[in-house]
Amino acid sequence: MTELGNRLKEARLAKGLSLEDLQSITKIQKRYLIGIEEGNYSSMPGNFYVRAFVKQYAEALQLNPDEIFETYKNEIPATHNEDLPEQLSRVKTRKSVTEGSSKIFDIIPRILIGVFIVGAAGLLYYFFVNNVGDKANDLVNKENEPVKFVRSENLDKADEKEKEDAQETEDKKNNDQKNDDQKTNEETPVVEAPKQELAAVQNSGKNSTYDLKNAEKFVVKLVSTGQTWVNVKNSSGQSKFQGLLSTTGTPSAEVDLTGDTKAVLVIGRAVDTEIYVNDQKLEYAIAPTDVVQQNITIQFVPKNE
Repeated sequence: MTELGNRLKEARLAKGLSLEDLQSITKIQKRYLIGIEEGNYSSMPGNFYVRAFVKQYAEALQLNPDEIFETYKNEIPATHNEDLPEQLSRVKTRKSVTEGSSKIFDIIPRILIGVFIVGAAGLLYYFFVNNVGDKANDLVNKENEPVKFVRSENLDKADEKEKEDAQETEDKKNNDQKNDDQKTNEETPVVEAPKQELAAVQNSGKNSTYDLKNAEKFVVKLVSTGQTWVNVKNSSGQSKFQGLLSTTGTPSAEVDLTGDTKAVLVIGRAVDTEIYVNDQKLEYAIAPTDVVQQNITIQFVPKNE
């Protein structure tokens, strides 16, 4: 094994990645990854691909490819063209793009459309107020004149008495209903449903354990604030999601584990990873700045148990 292969292998193991995990991330065949770690490049198509595969391997482990090529230039075969084409890398990297001018041109059409819409709305309002509104008011004033009735004094008194009796009956009914409602509220205690509990119960080294209680579902969501590799396993050890999350690529992943009693989260870079359980943010029991790679176990106790 060469010094380069030994360094790359140690970096891979430090992130808790197997060769199968790395093959899934880089799309490089496992036999080529083994050749890189062992310093055996004879099985690869040529020196150009050796350098391309080493570059992808380093980027997947968040190592600086330029520093790798410079440090181990005696171990890596040289090619006629030392500049590796950027499109060969399957690991997404951040590119510095000047966006000032493009943003201005994107905003100008929106401003013009907004001005057009406001102007059109103003013209329609002016037309409606000065034409349709006046005609409608004239029609109402001409056709809907109030009708006057002449009523006898006795009839008015009878109507007033009937109204007073009806109002008295309605007030008594409302008071009785109010008293019944108040009595019911006093007799019936209010029982609030227990809130979800997500608490750390144990932590050691890079491992921590949490209990999830009083929850009807078990949905885990991982959000990247930079770049991180994650793996979500269920209670049977089956991987439900694994891959690279980044703000420039796939920013988040959500896994429904309601039917399981446990989830194990392998976080490659905790400082760039936010974890939500049923929309509640998980507070790291171990500071991400102290331990970058963490293994987090969440034990789910269904609400009806």
